[in-house]
Formats: sequence, C-alpha cells, structure tokens
Amino acid sequence: MGRIDDIFALARDENRKLLMPFVCAGSPIPGSLGALLGAMERAGAGIVEVGIPFSDPIADGPAIASAMHAALESGCSPAGVFDEVAAARQGLSIGIVAMVSVSIVSAMGGPQAFCQRAHEAGFDGLIIPDCPLEESAALIDAARAHGLSLSLLVSPSTPPERAREIASASTGFVYMLARSGITGERDQAPEIGPRVRELRESTDRPIACGFGIATAEHVRAVVEHADAAIVGSALVRRWRDAHEQGADAVEVGERFVRELASGLHAGAGA
Repeated sequence: MGRIDDIFALARDENRKLLMPFVCAGSPIPGSLGALLGAMERAGAGIVEVGIPFSDPIADGPAIASAMHAALESGCSPAGVFDEVAAARQGLSIGIVAMVSVSIVSAMGGPQAFCQRAHEAGFDGLIIPDCPLEESAALIDAARAHGLSLSLLVSPSTPPERAREIASASTGFVYMLARSGITGERDQAPEIGPRVRELRESTDRPIACGFGIATAEHVRAVVEHADAAIVGSALVRRWRDAHEQGADAVEVGERFVRELASGLHAGAGA
C-alpha cells in the first residue's frame, strides 16, 4: 500500500473523513509551495493536491486559471515544482498528489519518466483530469510501477457503466466531480448523495469529491456521503487576495483550512 492508501485506511479505521485542499504551485508567489504545504498539514488536511500550472487549464474557473497563468508568467515549471516538493517532503506526513495535464506528462518524457520523477520528488499520487479512460493504460502501469496512486475523474454526466470502469481503473481514490461545468465557489452545497451511493455499488475505493466546495458547511454536507472533500478555488482566491493586500498568505490559508476542517467532524459517523 502507498501513502494515499494508508491515509484513507487509517481514516476509515478511525471513523474520520478527510479534507483535501488544492494548492496552485507558484501561487501566490514563487517559492511558496513548501510553506503552504506545511500550513495545510498544521490546519488538518489529510492530502493536498498540488496543481502543476498549465497554459490551458482544464475545467478551471477564474480563480485557479488566473493563479496558473500568473505562476507561469513568474517562471514556475514542472521541474521547479518537483524541486519544491522534494525540499518539503521530509518534514511532512500528509499525502501529496499532483494535479497535472497529460500534455505535461508527455512533454516530460512520457508516463514512465514522469512518474519516476514524481515519485523521486516525493509525490504520492497523480490526478490526470484530461486523460481519457481509453488512453490511461500506460499511465496506470507507470504509476503502479513507481508506487503512485492515479485517480481519474467521474463527472455528473458520466454514464453508470463508464463510471464503474473509471473507478476500477483508478487507484488511491476516485475523484468525483460534485457539479458540471468549471471550478469556482458556489453558495449552495452540492447534492451528491445519490451519485455516491451509485458509485459505491461498483467500487470499494474511497471517493473524494470536489468542485464548488467553499465553506465548512459544504465540507460537512460532502463528507456525509464521500470520504473526502476537495477545496480549491475558495482557497486559491484567499491566498491571492491576502498577497495583494500585503497580508501573510500562509497564515490566511492556514486559518481558512482550519475553518473548513471543522466541517469534517459532523460527517465522521456518516
């Protein structure tokens, strides 16, 4: 079992759910990734997604797309992200998962080369949002060979049979989108109960749910059904705003994640 499997297994044994914040590497300022990862762990995150900036973000709304473009303009690169994770890894116990486009994987030598470098840097898994199931075999094999989990996405419009196939192909956890469309903050908590129950009929893998989760109340609603709640845009926006206002972005993010994590407790017995 890898670190992601271990984290979910321990949470299950302890009747806990997980919070999975998203960090855009290179944002809000270059070189801040290690400090942000440490803050996320202190605040109660179980696993952190690290978005590797890409020039054409996939399904990302304004907050994350803007952060990625700013990071690229400041010189953030996949190799630089690997270096920052490697420098921080030894002092962290959280899981670290790369959210990365398949185009970056190809540009860095293909699945085997990329997965080797990701593993050596200290990543525990990958999320490849733009990799179709039909083209995932080489990535799945490479991730397995290098001890990485690999999660594919199930959307609200994914037909049940295809959702079962995606869940079967995924390792570590299944990434279930709470809503259609693009990422971004929403006022209302997503209704995911029926979809999670349907997915659980075909897989025993943990289910992590993201898209539009922005408050502790949203986290609470999600973990009544899913095993983990993923928060991205709301956190990325707060980091950006804090930096632009001259505040301590790391402290602001840590405080917000603590607030989000308070929503886990009500869902622990779900």
